[in-house]
This record gives sequence, C-alpha cells and structure tokens, in this order.
Amino acid sequence: MAGILGHSAAMVADAVHSLSDFVTDIIVLAFVRISGKPQDKSHDYGHGKYETLAMTIIGVALLFVAIGIVYSGIMNILAWANGQQLEAPGMLALWAALLSVVMKEAVYRYSMVKARQLKSQAVEANAWHHRSDALSSIGTAVGIGGAIFLGQRWTVLDPVASIIVGLFIVKVSIDLIRRGIGDLMEQSLPDDVEAEILQLAASVSGIAEPHDLRTRRIGNHYAIELHILMDGDITLREAHDKASEVEDVLRKHYGEDTHIAVHVEPER
Repeated sequence: MAGILGHSAAMVADAVHSLSDFVTDIIVLAFVRISGKPQDKSHDYGHGKYETLAMTIIGVALLFVAIGIVYSGIMNILAWANGQQLEAPGMLALWAALLSVVMKEAVYRYSMVKARQLKSQAVEANAWHHRSDALSSIGTAVGIGGAIFLGQRWTVLDPVASIIVGLFIVKVSIDLIRRGIGDLMEQSLPDDVEAEILQLAASVSGIAEPHDLRTRRIGNHYAIELHILMDGDITLREAHDKASEVEDVLRKHYGEDTHIAVHVEPER
C-alpha cells in the first residue's frame, strides 16, 4: 500500500520481496517439521533431506523474486530514458522503507540466534532471506530518499535502487541453491572438516591410518564412513570396543545424531 500510494516502484518491489518471505516461512515451517521425524521403515537415514530441499526451494523462490525486481527496474529506467517522466515517490514510501529496515533486521537477528541453537540449515537460510529483505529496504530507502529530496531529475534513482537490490538478492539466492543442490547430490563435507574427522579418529589409542573416508550431509547432521587399521591379533570384542570408541569421539564432536560407519581392518 505504501508503494502504491507513495508512487514508488522500489517500494512495490520491496513489498513483493516481503511477500516471498511470508511464503518461504510457511515452507520452512512445513519442511522442518517433516525433517524432524525419526527414521522409519521407508527412511533408514531419517528425514533430514527434506530440510535441505526446503532450503533449495527458498533459494529458487528468492531467485524468481529477484529477477522480477530487476526486470521491473530496467523497464522503468528505459521508460525514463525515452523521455517518460517518472513520478517522484511520496514520504509515505520513505517512512515505510525505513520502518521495514528496522523490523526485517530484527527478524534476521532473532532467526539467526534460533538457527544456531537448533543447528538448522533451513532456518539459517530463511534468516539470510530476512537479511536480504532488510538490505533491499535500505536500498529502497536510499533510492526513494534521493528521488524525493534531489528533485524531479533524480526520480530515476527509485528504479535504479530496485535493480541494485535485485542483483544482490540474485547472488544470495544462487548461493542458497548451490548449497542445497550440493547436499542433495551427496556433496562431500569441506576438506577442513574431513581432515578434522581423520585427526579425531587417529587420536584414539590403538587406531592407525584412518582412510577411505566418505562424508555427506543429511539435513543438519553429518554422515561419516571410514576405515581404520588395528592390531590383527586382538580379539573381536576388543576391536569392536575400539571402533565404538572412535564413534563416540566423533559423535561427541559432531553431535549424537551423526551417522557413523566404521570398517575395521587388520594391520599388515
């Protein structure tokens, strides 16, 4: 309403962005509830991938919104370049943009705190969505303010601001999509995390040369598979206990819900 009554294309674009926040919030609520279900007969590894899917959907939705914002801004600039006089935004649009900055930044900070507490990818992704919305409102406020206070010649700042904000949102959305697709395609954990896993396994006494490490992410949790070497003359029970000790060390570091499979081999 502020965008329409205040004659601001940037404010209308920002409103559409806020609407996308509402839609993706609903997606997060639905998918996080599903991902929190325990493993069952049909899902031996649990339902964590649903949360990764939600993060990817958020990224895709955000990308479409960003493209719409950029397109709308370009059309307005082309109209201005062809001699069409753009109407200067009103103060209502400026005050709405400033209020949006404060409110969206507050929601971002609250969501990030909860994302860290819950170790939730989807909540973190949605928090960044709120931050991108806050930044878009900053750009909107700058463009609207310039168009208002610098005179009729500078009314083009309103659509220019919407394009700049839209391009920033494109980058954020692509990052979310890349991360989500990587997890859905069983992308390995970062090299530094894998090196840390091998170091933790090797720290258990009696364990030698952890190798053949395979990792991936299942929702918020890690899945780790590795081979270890032990003295070939120890008993089966001793080998089992040592393997369990490796699992305990890794779960203590990465969380109790970490999926771990340890294959024991005799030292040659």
